[in-house]
Amino acid sequence: MSAESIEFEHTDVVDFAVKQGNGVNGLSKLGLKSIPHRYILPPEERLNQNQIVLEDSIPIIDVSNWGDPEVAASICEAAAKWGFFQIINHGIPLEVLEDVLEAGHKFFELPNEERRKYLKENSPTPTVQLKTGFSPLAGKVFEWKDYLVHHYVPDNVSSDLWPSVSKDQVLEYMKWAKPVIKKLVEVLLQGLNVKEFDESQESQLIDRTTISLIHYPMCPSPELACGARRHSDISSITILLQDDVGGLYVKGTTADQWIHVSPVKGALAVNIGDILQIASNDRYKSIEHQVIVNGRRNRVSVPIFVSPAADTVVGPFPQSLENGKKPIYKHVIYSDYLNYFLSKRDDRKQTIEFAKI
Repeated sequence: MSAESIEFEHTDVVDFAVKQGNGVNGLSKLGLKSIPHRYILPPEERLNQNQIVLEDSIPIIDVSNWGDPEVAASICEAAAKWGFFQIINHGIPLEVLEDVLEAGHKFFELPNEERRKYLKENSPTPTVQLKTGFSPLAGKVFEWKDYLVHHYVPDNVSSDLWPSVSKDQVLEYMKWAKPVIKKLVEVLLQGLNVKEFDESQESQLIDRTTISLIHYPMCPSPELACGARRHSDISSITILLQDDVGGLYVKGTTADQWIHVSPVKGALAVNIGDILQIASNDRYKSIEHQVIVNGRRNRVSVPIFVSPAADTVVGPFPQSLENGKKPIYKHVIYSDYLNYFLSKRDDRKQTIEFAKI
């Protein structure tokens, strides 16, 4: 039987992609004529051209002068209206951005036996782990992606055990990204009348940082698959570096309309996560988004997810309840929120309902 005619049952896919560590990358290289059944989205979840709004785009904000009140106002307005925006002139050198994207390609070009070293059961440190799809052993539909997750802890020697082909590039990118993240959060908090960004608020929003190298291999049936199903992030804020392939779509301002986040050279896409929506008592929006895959090119993106500590109690900030505003959300422990999210893998966009009063 030729590779082009291989058909996979569910157990075969799990064994090949997950247990053997081949991932979607391995499936893509088999020369399949169509994707295995477990990667096929239900028709109602597939993005079609009629849903794409061509005349709209999310804001692109020049942040070369963080102290400009108009820049701050633009960021807060975009967070409130769209929940997504792109920033340019943020101070991270283009070379640093290009190097970390290239590192993503290089890692997933490694032989399978090299990549397998970073599967959960093999990884030399819990701070780095290779995964495929989104919890594919539990999800109903597998996502067409593999990703290398780094749990970033500054000055932690465990990063010495990260893959040599990408370690330095990831660490260099994080070095430059940290001050940008902190400035973004400061601006967004000032928009909520939080005047002083103290250690308590910092731990509530940006205690944990996770950076991933996500690889979306070429797909033989891109119209049937997805790289990431419709979801909102449970982070406080997410910073995304994407290559020039494109494929990220954000829910528009009206029902069932989607806007392409067109790649801009040197730009970073920023989106509000559920935790900041809760902290702002719905002033800022955590918006659904999804990723479609490409039939001709591999795509790499590098998100940084910034989240509270696991034991942090999250809820609306007092400043978000001024002038008699009633809280929309109760106070919840972040680890409980995370566990609920993981239990609802196929309905992830509804996780925020867990925190509502």
